[in-house]
Amino acid sequence: MWLTNRSQRVCLKGNVSEWVEVIGGVPQGSVLSPLLFLIYINDLDEDIKSLILKFADDTKIFQKIVSEEDSRQLQNDLDVLLQWAEDWQMTFNIAKCKVMHIGNRNLPLMCYYMNGHKLEECQEEKDLGVLV
Repeated sequence: MWLTNRSQRVCLKGNVSEWVEVIGGVPQGSVLSPLLFLIYINDLDEDIKSLILKFADDTKIFQKIVSEEDSRQLQNDLDVLLQWAEDWQMTFNIAKCKVMHIGNRNLPLMCYYMNGHKLEECQEEKDLGVLV
């Protein structure tokens, strides 16, 4: 019963949206929320062949790229993640998704896409408070 009959609205600078029914997700602000979220995303990496790291709502996939096949596999894994998100009515903030090429022997630098959007390449990125 705790996860049924829920609704939400958005308040921003004194403006309030209409109430809408919540059909999925994890409620925030309760002691069970972190555990429920972990259960909710537990199978996220089920069909991923690349290495994956998950911390709270932050997910990273990575792979050593030595061939075009490796690059295709990483792109396929991105597609699998997107399909999982669609199946579970979640979305990735693609604007926050980035590609980082590490090392000096990883040419050619391949481009990767999510939902048809080319992922931004970066030289450094703050990750959980640490500049990588």
